[in-house]
Amino acid sequence: MNNQQFRADVLTYFGASAASVEELLAYNENVFHRHKLTHQVKFPLAPETHVSAWEEYAVAAKEIGAFEVLKQRLVQLQFPIQEGISQTSSYRAATRRGVPTDSIAEATGLVLNQPEKLQLFIHQSLAGAIPVLLAGNRENFVSLVQALTMRNEPLPVPASMGACIVSGFNNWDRIRQYRQKWEATNPGNCGENSWQEEFQQLIPQKQLYQDRFIILSDGVYSGVSAKDMGLEEYQWQQLSPIIRLEHECTHYFTYRMFNSMRNNIFDELIADYMGIVAACGYYRSDWFLRFLGLESFPNYREGGRLQNYRDEPPISDGAFKILQALVKAAAENLSRFDTQYISELRDSNLHSQFHVLMSLTYLTLEELASQQSTCLIQGILDKLLPLMAPKTKVMRQSRDWKPRIFRRNRVFLINKT
Repeated sequence: MNNQQFRADVLTYFGASAASVEELLAYNENVFHRHKLTHQVKFPLAPETHVSAWEEYAVAAKEIGAFEVLKQRLVQLQFPIQEGISQTSSYRAATRRGVPTDSIAEATGLVLNQPEKLQLFIHQSLAGAIPVLLAGNRENFVSLVQALTMRNEPLPVPASMGACIVSGFNNWDRIRQYRQKWEATNPGNCGENSWQEEFQQLIPQKQLYQDRFIILSDGVYSGVSAKDMGLEEYQWQQLSPIIRLEHECTHYFTYRMFNSMRNNIFDELIADYMGIVAACGYYRSDWFLRFLGLESFPNYREGGRLQNYRDEPPISDGAFKILQALVKAAAENLSRFDTQYISELRDSNLHSQFHVLMSLTYLTLEELASQQSTCLIQGILDKLLPLMAPKTKVMRQSRDWKPRIFRRNRVFLINKT
């Protein structure tokens, strides 16, 4: 039986109609590209080009504050959140062509509630160093997301959303720095026409001006209260940012290693797995299901995170109902496997949850939800483990990040299957 037929049979087992089977086969398709795993890869990965600029921002932030530094460098923070502002010629000139905002009347600046609470630090993850903005309060988080991902429009930010990775961000500050260096090396030929020619050469080299960074809220994870989690307020306030940061770093890892960072429930399952394990040492499927709004399955709680991942255009109501059942089964299967696997490797020097992460990228949601899930994961692990050579050096964490989440540097050699 081929993989596609196996997945279709699992969907039929869960009660999917023919139409829903077709929808979910497309929605749950595995799109992770593992071409990078045909050679040795050392973790953490080398930082992307933009990180050095953000390291400079972080140093300056220690002197004058993160918001003051970023307002000077990120043009979107020089505009307010205002309906229709992204359609104005002035906004487009500033954000698309890098026109200075000094003489732009609309550039009255982003307003934050308690801007001094905004923090900027560089976090070292398995996927390499990545800049992180910790908003300080919910209002700041919403404003930053609207400014940096919604073109300063007052579009809704779901209450269950507490973090996002900004990717492909055009940083005009880096372009200005590039131009200054270019002018210094071309003093006799650095007029506007020459610069426009140079700029056309720069455009295809996106690594020289496009950035990737994380925006974090310091609120409770997925908008779920401490009471609903059965925890004390202080406990949940401490655990939430750990889950959230590890979750986003997992997305960053799958992007850099597998060229995929989707708004898809399987990606969310993997990222929450890593986040939950980082926070409490083992996987809690009941936590994950509550985050999604499936704590009372088969009833779904409106406002749970699962509805954020219905795709665009969204999958049908019938397919969404089957998706809920798949997610519940997959999470519980993963929990059972994690309990057994962690127990077996607890006393070893192996990074067990990372091994599970790598294995999950070979699967689909249907496979993880199936009765054969344990055999499927174990079969992948059996192929991967002999090719993993652990090292024991501990990665240094950002001094500004209080929850200590230690990871080991490792070198892996994994054959593509």
